Amino acid sequence: MYFFITTYNHNCMNLSWYNTLNKPPFTPPAAYFPIAWGILYTLMTIAFFIILSKQHSQNKYIAVNLFLFQLILNFTWSYVFFEMKSIRFALLDVIFLLIVLIFTIIYFFKLSKTAGILLIPYLLQVIFALYLNSGIAILN
Repeated sequence: MYFFITTYNHNCMNLSWYNTLNKPPFTPPAAYFPIAWGILYTLMTIAFFIILSKQHSQNKYIAVNLFLFQLILNFTWSYVFFEMKSIRFALLDVIFLLIVLIFTIIYFFKLSKTAGILLIPYLLQVIFALYLNSGIAILN
């Protein structure tokens, strides 16, 4: 999510609004996000290709659709938070993202332990994003 924000941000997003917001403790510097999300998107891609290589089954169908849905929620967060400047709607987005991601990981584990494990760092980052978004919502 933040990797997309940071990349998109350098091209066409004005961060002046974001810079005026009060942020919770442990908010990392901007340089953290492209590095972290670059790694996370790489792990996500590997996990997804592992799942795509599995035999067709109901579990694979569900896993692929959950993955694509959580990815849409991931990308939507940037637009909602930065373009719409809707902190609380972005918070709802990240909550839904977390829920869908948990189900995605469950289904990935059913098909491949490796694919499921590869999504754990992403889960931790989404939990951290929930903390950051919640903190910004409370402080502003």
